[in-house]
Amino acid sequence: MHHSRLSTLVLDCQAGDLQEAAEFWSRALGKPIVTLDQDGDGKYAELRTAADEPIILLQKVTHESRVHLDIETDDIEAEASRLDKLGAKRVNLVRDRWWVMEAPSGHRFCVVRQQREPFGPHLNAWDGTDGN
Repeated sequence: MHHSRLSTLVLDCQAGDLQEAAEFWSRALGKPIVTLDQDGDGKYAELRTAADEPIILLQKVTHESRVHLDIETDDIEAEASRLDKLGAKRVNLVRDRWWVMEAPSGHRFCVVRQQREPFGPHLNAWDGTDGN
């Protein structure tokens, strides 16, 4: 059995200045900026959200700006396999840490490791018997 839940709303920003994008979204959503450089590489900024809200992350990208979802899990391989059975496709394993996947609708999303403690309350438990 493994667990997963919606974790993060990721604003993919094709922008020269991630700080400018973060300041806009911070003001637009009424969420203060936690950091403008989450990983030390200048690619990720985070806005403050409550513990029961999804994380809001801004990611500097080279492709067109869009929004994607991250699903967090305590077993990345089991969750990716479950989603495969539902019709998703694996696109790319990034740094051996998360899967970029594509839904049958064409939307890209990521399967990532657990992002917050505690792991609830909006948690799904999957037993692996039927893909649900």
